[in-house]
Amino acid sequence: MSSIQPVRGTHDLIGEDQRRHAHVVDTARRIAGVYGFDEWATPIFEDTRVFSRSLGDTSDVVSKEMYSFSDRDGESLTLRPEGTAAICRALVTNALTQSLPQKVFYAGPMFRHERPQKGRYRQFHQIGAELLGAAEPLADAEAIAMGYEVLKALGIADYVTLELNTLGDAASRDAWRDALVAYFSAHKDKLSEDSLTRLEKNPLRILDSKDAGDKVLVADAPMMAEFLTPEARTFWEDLRNKLDVFGIAYTVNPSIVRGLDYYNHTTFEFVTNRLGSQGTVLAGGRYDGLVKQMGGPEVPAIGWAAGIERLSMLLEQVPAAPRSVVLVPVGAPDESAVVQILQSLRGQGVRTEIGYKGSLRKRMERAGKQNASHVLFLGEDELAKGLFRVKNMETGAEQEVSRDTLLSKAQDVFAA
Repeated sequence: MSSIQPVRGTHDLIGEDQRRHAHVVDTARRIAGVYGFDEWATPIFEDTRVFSRSLGDTSDVVSKEMYSFSDRDGESLTLRPEGTAAICRALVTNALTQSLPQKVFYAGPMFRHERPQKGRYRQFHQIGAELLGAAEPLADAEAIAMGYEVLKALGIADYVTLELNTLGDAASRDAWRDALVAYFSAHKDKLSEDSLTRLEKNPLRILDSKDAGDKVLVADAPMMAEFLTPEARTFWEDLRNKLDVFGIAYTVNPSIVRGLDYYNHTTFEFVTNRLGSQGTVLAGGRYDGLVKQMGGPEVPAIGWAAGIERLSMLLEQVPAAPRSVVLVPVGAPDESAVVQILQSLRGQGVRTEIGYKGSLRKRMERAGKQNASHVLFLGEDELAKGLFRVKNMETGAEQEVSRDTLLSKAQDVFAA
């Protein structure tokens, strides 16, 4: 029988991969804390309506990519394909819409049934931030600034560019939508089948089409900038002024859109040319209508998400593997005395392992493979004298350490 392999589009996080992953999450969590964001953790599966209602039936995520299933009670559940909708649902169901603003950070796995490729998996992981309850352009600028600080702290800010666009307010979008309908209706014979459906239900989604023929039409479609109301234009100008104050460079890219009705005003992406076609590493926008779709009141909000796998691939400095002190019993020392020392070292915060079995040579070889920083030899004589031999595996130097020193100042002993 052949060995069982990971499900297509999934991957194990082990060794360096796990260290990269953890470094991204830990770094983002630290920056989020500095910006006053609290971490939330929502379930990895939700009532399907959380996503079908928020993402829309015509979106590729809902129509093609969601992992949905019926549980034993006949309830339709879905593994979360993204984090924002779940955060908004949690805001409503936990009665937090009266305690605004809420600044939320999250990290965890997401699930989409799409073609696996470099940096993209069917189970992938994201970090994200949502600022709920603030309608001012300053909130948008702060959210973008926090995303940039995460990239900078990871050492990859020099490899990314911030691309920025506006979707205007509701009146702007209505006028733009009407213009798009007129334009695409005049080219129906050239639209893909999916885009013909979108033309009837949500023409803005055509702008996200991956079909080559659709892309040709999209290139000449009416631009949002032509339809901005005075209020929307003021918001757009204010946002860019605020980004200047934060010292964040950007380029305007009118092609960055969000086809969902609850998106408005700001939309942005941090992109890189170091990951081939998968160039977006962190993206977000303003979504003032989503909380209401979850059954709550009108709550303005801005947020972003970033793929941990893609960020991990950009890290130049790989977090070092942790190094241990390995206890190597010599002969047959009293096991309880060995365990007492083992636990004392751990209690002082020293990462400590024990060489379980084998000859002294084998145990030393194993300690080397474990990338041990030091080896502590424990034999009957050492235990009787209260004097222990410690070997620095990096330099080969050895020293003798008293029991009292080992049990009270282990950090100092193994720092040398």
